[in-house]
Amino acid sequence: MAFLSTLTGIIGFGMGVPFGLLLGFYFFIYSKPKFVQEPITRRVSQLDNTALLNLLHDIPLWVKCPDYERVDWLNKIIADMWPYLNKAICASIRSMTEPMFAEYVGMFQIKTIAFENLSLGTIPPDIYGFKICETNENELVLEPEVRWAGNPNIVLVVKVLTFRITIQVVDMQILVAPRVTLKPLVPTIPCFANVSVSLLKRPEIDFGLNVLGGDLMSIPGVYHIIQRTIKMQIASLYLWPQSLEIPILDPSTVAINKPVGILHVKVVRAHKLLKMDFLGTSDPYEKLNLTGGSLPAKKTSTKKRNLNPVWNEKFKLVVKDPESQVLQLEVFDWDKVGTHDRLGMQFVPLKLLTANETKEFKLDLLKHTFIADPYDKKPRGNIVIELTYAPFREESIKVDGIGDVLSRKESSLDRPSENNSEVLSGAGLLSVTVQGAEDVEGLRHNNPYAVIRFRGDKKKTKKIKKTRHPLWNEEFQFMLEEPPLNDTIRIQVMSRRKGMPGETGYQSHRRGP
Repeated sequence: MAFLSTLTGIIGFGMGVPFGLLLGFYFFIYSKPKFVQEPITRRVSQLDNTALLNLLHDIPLWVKCPDYERVDWLNKIIADMWPYLNKAICASIRSMTEPMFAEYVGMFQIKTIAFENLSLGTIPPDIYGFKICETNENELVLEPEVRWAGNPNIVLVVKVLTFRITIQVVDMQILVAPRVTLKPLVPTIPCFANVSVSLLKRPEIDFGLNVLGGDLMSIPGVYHIIQRTIKMQIASLYLWPQSLEIPILDPSTVAINKPVGILHVKVVRAHKLLKMDFLGTSDPYEKLNLTGGSLPAKKTSTKKRNLNPVWNEKFKLVVKDPESQVLQLEVFDWDKVGTHDRLGMQFVPLKLLTANETKEFKLDLLKHTFIADPYDKKPRGNIVIELTYAPFREESIKVDGIGDVLSRKESSLDRPSENNSEVLSGAGLLSVTVQGAEDVEGLRHNNPYAVIRFRGDKKKTKKIKKTRHPLWNEEFQFMLEEPPLNDTIRIQVMSRRKGMPGETGYQSHRRGP
């Protein structure tokens, strides 16, 4: 009986295959192709409510939201660069996935895992809207909406024992709304040090997955499981506030130097200066500043008709890098009319100083920075100065409160030696950053600037013309002789119109424990 059943199956298979081939050949030859009709297009005004609601999801953000801008020019750039971006992105994917695949080699009898084909196709992504957000931080925030319906050719080959399993990704569609933050902004090309990418909402991802030539996504239940798993994994890694940090510049090249100490300068005297006035005298004064700083130069008083002036004046300069900064000294002759003539100049590298030790320098004045100038043989006199570098240190101070103990850190100076205790005791630095203002009052006062007053010292920002929402982002520094525990910082917003200053706002902030 079993033999008869097997024989019948063989005969049926032998007769069915030729009959099926003949039948298929007949329909292929004699069947007529059907005419494919073009889809019916209608005006939006002719659509019903259901059709309009279905279209709302596909309307670009620049139509629905006024904050988003249309960026056809950017899409054109991406389209022209897509062949090169495709290769660069694929190369990055290969380099990132190779160590991940290597971890699974040897497990579950897996011999190799590698990409046979890896290409994102010929269709570039489109940016459907672009938004730029303004913040008070030193950063630039971009929020694009990206849609991509691509034709990628991604084939992954997994070899298990003697079997070769191919996995192919086809017909990929992605809708994602990332937040791209460029921070911090620095004065070095490309002007930002890091790129931070996070997702504002869960991405929408759809694709086909062929395994051994069969569509795995067509299996009931598998499609929804894969979709949910991918969305959860991406959301757990990059959904805001989680982010992907991409370094762009080396931190050492963009490091913003913070103050590390104070240079105490005592301008003592000068000797045998040049005669620049008609009567054979000069009216000298001295300017001093540190290289690499943005603060204005300090200036001594002017000594009238004196070629051997004695000043004995003290100044404090903020030090950011004692290994590279140089103290620049210039002596000028004051003139009532015209520019002031420079009598000479000299430099002192801070690396010659020892912390908290006063050192006296007697320097011969030069014409310019070219020390070996063979034509500069004219004696220009000399100056005497005393320099002391006092570095900051972090000191913990405990303040007893009710029920607990509070701890804080304050910037102070290293303990000076006994000889310098009078000069350096209690010295410190207070930094104030004025970022901006919003809705400045006054219809006629639209050229605002800010004035900061602290302990009798006055600082002023630059004037921003024709705005009620100025952004200054300027930093000011105040020298301290003692901690500002009970002092008040006064900030006043002013405006100048046709030479007449006007007050537009006022705010004070008290510094205390």
